[in-house]
Amino acid sequence: MATVVVMPQLGNSVESCLIISWQVKVGDEVAVDGVLCEVETDKASMEVPSTEAGTVLAILWDEGDDVPVKEPLVVVGAAGEDPQPALDAAGWKGKDGEAEEAESAAAPVEAPADEPATSAPASSDQPQAAGSGNAGTSPRARNLASSSNIDINAVPQGSGPGGRVIERDVQAVLAAGGTTLAAARAGALPGQGTGLGGRVATADLGKEAPAEAPQAAPFLTSGAREYPGPSTATPVKGIRKVIAERMMHSLASSAQLTYTSTAKAAGLLSLRKKLKGSPEELGLNKVTIGDLVGFAAVKAAAKNTNHNGHLEDGVFTTFENVHLGMAVDTPRGLLVPTVRNASQMSLREFSTTSKDLAFQAIDGKINPDLLAGATFTVSNLGGFGIESFTPLLNVPQVAILGVDAIFPRAVINDDGTVGAEQRIGFSLTADHRVIDGADAARFLQDLVRYIENIDITVLG
Repeated sequence: MATVVVMPQLGNSVESCLIISWQVKVGDEVAVDGVLCEVETDKASMEVPSTEAGTVLAILWDEGDDVPVKEPLVVVGAAGEDPQPALDAAGWKGKDGEAEEAESAAAPVEAPADEPATSAPASSDQPQAAGSGNAGTSPRARNLASSSNIDINAVPQGSGPGGRVIERDVQAVLAAGGTTLAAARAGALPGQGTGLGGRVATADLGKEAPAEAPQAAPFLTSGAREYPGPSTATPVKGIRKVIAERMMHSLASSAQLTYTSTAKAAGLLSLRKKLKGSPEELGLNKVTIGDLVGFAAVKAAAKNTNHNGHLEDGVFTTFENVHLGMAVDTPRGLLVPTVRNASQMSLREFSTTSKDLAFQAIDGKINPDLLAGATFTVSNLGGFGIESFTPLLNVPQVAILGVDAIFPRAVINDDGTVGAEQRIGFSLTADHRVIDGADAARFLQDLVRYIENIDITVLG
């Protein structure tokens, strides 16, 4: 019996998933827990397993589609079985909310020669809803054709199952120049008109076909180098799009101001060296400079509770426990896992948990729920040699600490001689709506004290 497999809710905060790639096609056999597709949420990439075993009878979405959770994703059943009854039972109305047949391996029903392949009526101002010699059109294809005043019959063959015209086929016609309805009825083809991009307009009808225009030579600069040269255009989507939207929202919705300070790093470097050489059974030999700084930052946030809070809808909420967000550089973009209850952890537990979450984020296997709920965030660019930067708030949080590089700075010794000492920089961005400059200064003073006495800080 055919069964609908739905898009799972991959975390309590996930509302939809973007399909990155299908790992199966119609007709493939799939086992329970077999991978159907790779998806991307607004926070991570992961694989979607099948909850049923059998033959893939229908795939309901295209790569690049944003699929709401709990929506039908594929139909699995016995080979040759009709998937439509299962879709009807699930209330499937098509991904555009219109009733449509599943794009399955079943042979399409051919329309009579004198009727369009779909039920959409033709009119003088509406595109024909069928491609030439194809198995019908999808609602998205019809909508795009209608809004662009394109005759969908200009698509000679659809790329969907059974030759069905889908949205990307209409986009291809548009890219080729497009053909207006009136021009299509007169037999004009894309690329033969005087409209934008060679699009055929009604004014071109009745004109004789112009002689083939000479090809324009590419614009060359001195030395016969082509201008502008090779380039790559990449749509901003998935995690990158979410990051862009959140950063713009962060700047537009808060009053951000950044404060900088430095601390002596000799204690950090000395303790790190001791821990690296400590017995392995103590579990401290893998503690990094970043772990020590993060641990100290948690102490500072726990003391300065107005930095450990959320400002949302005019309500400022401060938290007793620090749930630390860690900015992590991953192949898919910036992710911020949350070390929950970081203020209640020992250094060893904090270090182990931080590394485990970072590895999960980099591998794209992290639970999306662990990418939310932070009350204070640390972003460490010191490893890249950055000496100062302006971190952006992860709203609704009201503070974020940027950790800068350790660098040598000249110092005048007590005896008047000039020397050099290692110092580490900090860049604290705070929301001035609830954190005044003096408050931010006190936070940095406490942080500097914790860092310069790190051997005592880790014992607290």
